[in-house]
Order: sequence, then C-alpha cells, then structure tokens
Amino acid sequence: MNKWVEILLGLILVIVPIVLAFYSQSWGSWNFWSAAGTVFKGGLFWGIVGMGALFILLGISDLKE
Repeated sequence: MNKWVEILLGLILVIVPIVLAFYSQSWGSWNFWSAAGTVFKGGLFWGIVGMGALFILLGISDLKE
C-alpha cells in the first residue's frame, strides 16, 4: 500500500474516534469516555497480573538452573 495512503488512513483511524468521543459527552447514553476508562482499567489490571505471572515463571525457571 502507498505510504501516504497508510498515513492518511492511520490519521483518520486516530482522529475520528477522538472527535466522536469528545462530542459524545452531550449525547446522553453514548458516553465513550466511561467505556474507554473501563477498558483501560481492565487492561491495566490484567497487564499487572500478567507481569506478575511472568516474574513467577522466570523465578521458577531460574530455580531449575
């Protein structure tokens, strides 16, 4: 794909959801910010749990050596 088309498509895919979420605050039930915050908190939680599991596995692997 052409690099300029890729850059343009990337900009569209970044800017449009941000603008949509910004204007959704006045639309009542279409509040994308609360959904985005929930996904971020869930991702943060599972990321920390995953890192903890990774460190446990690395520690067990070091014990074997």
